[in-house]
Amino acid sequence: MYRAPVEEMVFTLRHVACAGDEALDPDLLNAVLEEAARFASNEMAPLAESGDRQGLKLQSGTVTMPDGWKELYAHWREGGWAGVMAPDQWGGQGLPVTVAMAVHEMWNSASMSFGLCPMLTSGAVEALAHHASPELQDRYLPKLISGEWTGTMNLTEPQAGSDVGALTTRAVDRGDGTYRIFGQKIFITFGEHDLTDNIIHLVLARIEGAPAGTKGISLFLVPKILVNEDGSLGSRNDLVCAGIEHKLGIHASPTCTMVYGDKGEGAVGWLVGEANRGLNAMFTMMNNARLAVGIQGVALAEAATQKALAYAGERRQGRSARHEGSGMAPILHHPDIQRTLLTMKALTAASRAICYLCAQALAEAEGTENKPFWAERGALLTPVAKAFSTDIGVEVSSLGLGVHGGMGFIEETGAARFYRDARIAPIYEGTNGIQAIDLVARKLPLGQGEHVHGFIADLREVVEAVRTSNRPGFGATAEKLGAALDALTEATRFLQSAEPDSALAGATPYLRLFGLATGGVLLAKGALADEGESRTALCRFFAENLIGQATALKDEVIGGAESLARAADLLLAS
Repeated sequence: MYRAPVEEMVFTLRHVACAGDEALDPDLLNAVLEEAARFASNEMAPLAESGDRQGLKLQSGTVTMPDGWKELYAHWREGGWAGVMAPDQWGGQGLPVTVAMAVHEMWNSASMSFGLCPMLTSGAVEALAHHASPELQDRYLPKLISGEWTGTMNLTEPQAGSDVGALTTRAVDRGDGTYRIFGQKIFITFGEHDLTDNIIHLVLARIEGAPAGTKGISLFLVPKILVNEDGSLGSRNDLVCAGIEHKLGIHASPTCTMVYGDKGEGAVGWLVGEANRGLNAMFTMMNNARLAVGIQGVALAEAATQKALAYAGERRQGRSARHEGSGMAPILHHPDIQRTLLTMKALTAASRAICYLCAQALAEAEGTENKPFWAERGALLTPVAKAFSTDIGVEVSSLGLGVHGGMGFIEETGAARFYRDARIAPIYEGTNGIQAIDLVARKLPLGQGEHVHGFIADLREVVEAVRTSNRPGFGATAEKLGAALDALTEATRFLQSAEPDSALAGATPYLRLFGLATGGVLLAKGALADEGESRTALCRFFAENLIGQATALKDEVIGGAESLARAADLLLAS
């Protein structure tokens, strides 16, 4: 059974991400996380497997959630969890994004299917708080923040995929402050459910006569149930869930096809922000969503590691000199299983550190001091947090399945669910390939190309502190981490001067290199702040067993473009 690692979370927030006491009193932080841990472990996790097995029902446009989930959501809402990060102006708690991400990690470790609902609502709240008119804010934000209503994000269309500029959903201006929305959206998470009595959809559409491409896209608020002037619920809007997807994982999360204007009258919607600038508002929602998806990777890696470690302590097979008891040894005593479990543990900790560091940068960017610097730092780290951590979620859950041996391939053990759930995270909210392109094409140029080098210089300070610490437990950590940062620097400078095709060819291995080097150094930072030996030992394991990939990744970034281009001819000719 999942148990939230509160102590590890607090330590990473305080000593690695360096979230200061001025943002949140340490006692309050502990209290919030301990209560979230109790809810995640005791109420949410027990329903995860039954929800996965039972799945969802769609009948006459209505989705019925698995048994017990409506009550679970009600308990979650009553606990005040819906408004953790939301502005207190509309009833939220206004806690920092760092705390929200730690709590979000717990929800997704306990049940990723459940965790998707608050993630989407939180994104809708952020978009409305930054871009909607005061009238829309006052009417919709209090209900969304209280959890009485939930929110969605409607981007993808069947013909468009990741090319948002190709969308065809249209909006007709009625001249009375409202629009009528016509079109179809797919892959809409929690687009329909029976947890709440209203769902607020944020829909990208093109106003008639708007420019083609992304410059002609606007964002609209489209409620499932229209809201009367006094705040009460009125009639059903002209929108319907036409289908739900049957997916590899996240079986208890409704992934819906939404149809707007099916009755011919059009779904009533209100413009959010300026006309033809909908992507600006939507990216407010998506940027934090990308970090939240990265946290999902951490969450599933943590849950898979816990489950594999528990199984390895119980499963007996073979003999081991490290086992002092009689009979067969728990497989936990076998070196290969130890290597696997330590790899899982180290990659999970590194991913958590990257995500929390990104969250802290975003929190600092909301402040008044040095805001441009922290905005750039958050922008630099966001694609890494999303892509590296979700890749790690897949890899670690796969390793955990393997620790279970043949039983891992059997659904009843539960190990397979983590792997199935994890596989979507590298795909949605911008595929990891897109994140790599974003990192290389948009984030490396930040600060005239110098911000990334300032970040690497910060990492080098940690490595130098390891080198001069004289702590024997570090072994070759400083040497290995230094070599990884040398590889990262060389690859970065190459990409900053490379031709576009060469830069794009190296983008994905570069992001992996960035994540490995950063994660390894952050583990060292945590080890330096801890007088115990466990973090030092884990950091050394990472440095001496995992980070050696950095040099090979650098070579792939710098020298892989030509072989890729030549080999690609094989694909084009087939």
